[in-house]
Amino acid sequence: MEPQLGLIEQSFNVPYSVWVREALDELPDNFTITDPSISGHPMVFASRGFLKMLGYSREEVLGKNGRMFQGPKTNRRTVMEIREAIREERNVQVNILNYRKDGTPFWMLFHLCPVFSKADGRVIHFVGVQVPIFRKMRQSVNGFVSNGVDFCEDRSGLRETVFGCCRREVCSDSVVELGRVLGSHDKEFEVDETCEANDLEKRQAAGAISNIFSVLTHYSELTGKLVCEKRCCLSGVGLLGALSLGRIKQSFVLTDPHVPGMPIVYANDAFLKLTGYARHEVLGRNCRFLSGQDTDPSTQFQINESIQTEQACTVRILNYRKDRTSFWNSLHISPVRNASGKIAYFVEVQIDESCKNKDKQGLTPEMKHLSAVGAVKVAVRSLSMSASTSKS
Repeated sequence: MEPQLGLIEQSFNVPYSVWVREALDELPDNFTITDPSISGHPMVFASRGFLKMLGYSREEVLGKNGRMFQGPKTNRRTVMEIREAIREERNVQVNILNYRKDGTPFWMLFHLCPVFSKADGRVIHFVGVQVPIFRKMRQSVNGFVSNGVDFCEDRSGLRETVFGCCRREVCSDSVVELGRVLGSHDKEFEVDETCEANDLEKRQAAGAISNIFSVLTHYSELTGKLVCEKRCCLSGVGLLGALSLGRIKQSFVLTDPHVPGMPIVYANDAFLKLTGYARHEVLGRNCRFLSGQDTDPSTQFQINESIQTEQACTVRILNYRKDRTSFWNSLHISPVRNASGKIAYFVEVQIDESCKNKDKQGLTPEMKHLSAVGAVKVAVRSLSMSASTSKS
């Protein structure tokens, strides 16, 4: 456990200044921050509000995965939706049933957002904001009839009715406690009927994300390791290279084998059109994000093997667009060497097999692959030669 704690400390100490935890603790929002680069994707920070809402101490949650808050009636499909968003390194917002430490279930709006390194586009953290969903309670507890009271629409009215002129923070705590009491008598109702967040709760989640990123951005500026909410363009391919590569009409990406995760450092317009993604949603990610539920793992293994042996390969793989429609991709992967003969990138050329018609020049898919690869190699070698000349 000690090595894990060391990694958790390092997860925050490297990108941010030492004061970031205190600044985050001042925020009133309920949230956690997780690190996908640590085995098990554990929580490396939990806000005071979050701990109070769930009934845990900070020591009990740090180093653990967020699934510790799930229970027997948590919707598995919702959990898979969250996992898919993590795999694809994108935002997601879902309504999910979670459990407090004392075992009582409650509905919450969960908003997950990746934190990107501005330098290389990697995801270094995920921020998970939790907004409790207040709902109509239908039980009578100790003579208090709660039928028709909506915790979401009429929270101020409820405080006035039940607690009179109590101070605001005391009332807030009491409302949460009352929700627990009512929840303990109404577990089946809570569990079996999906509770949807309203617009107010969605705005609260968006506001919390904005507050958290303001803190993270400020304290990352102090270390020179700036983070951002949207993936920035990577500097792996310069302007000259981008201009040369932009003339290639066939869909392709360049990936950098020298960076962990082998991220995409260049994607041309044809690739964006084919997949439906925006450029900032693609750069810095591994091409595996195009895979999905029915993608054959053996094909992915074949791709990995060709990359490890630095050999070219052509495969037929089922990929998915941003809208989750599938297409059969005739994919060709080839190493690209610079002027000194060292591998600088891998180029991955995609052809949608549903577009069976040949182009105006009558090129076959194989010829299209080789033509695109040849053009990329020429552009990269020219770029590296220009860089060598300018240095000398």
